[in-house]
Amino acid sequence: MEPEILELESFLPYRLYRLADTVSREFSRIYEERHGLTRPEWRTLSGLGQRGMMTATELGEQSAMHKTKVSRAVAELERRRWLTRTADEKDRRVEHLALTKAGLAAYREMVPLAKAFERELLARLSAEERTAMVTGVAGLEKALEEKS
Repeated sequence: MEPEILELESFLPYRLYRLADTVSREFSRIYEERHGLTRPEWRTLSGLGQRGMMTATELGEQSAMHKTKVSRAVAELERRRWLTRTADEKDRRVEHLALTKAGLAAYREMVPLAKAFERELLARLSAEERTAMVTGVAGLEKALEEKS
């Protein structure tokens, strides 16, 4: 009896990973060309743009990035003077991160480009496919959240 084979190309986790990576790489061309940002730098910029102020730990949790990637992205955005660090008054080991005016300007420039990218991506699907995509992703997120 032959061992069971997993067809990777039809395995849903693999397909979702490949799709997410492809979409992320496609969008990365926009912020890379505009600002020379890496994916971790973009995720850091957009996280702070959305939330205002966060710690590196919060950024890592929100963006699902390893702490070393967050640390490098923070250092680069700080080098560009797009980000500031402020030590926590109660715990000096914690730093609060926030965008500077220049960082916020870059973020605000990217928001309409990100939204346009998303619209163009979804426009490739029929209305039924878009609905199924949004519903399916939300359903998987909820199911996996409940499992955690």
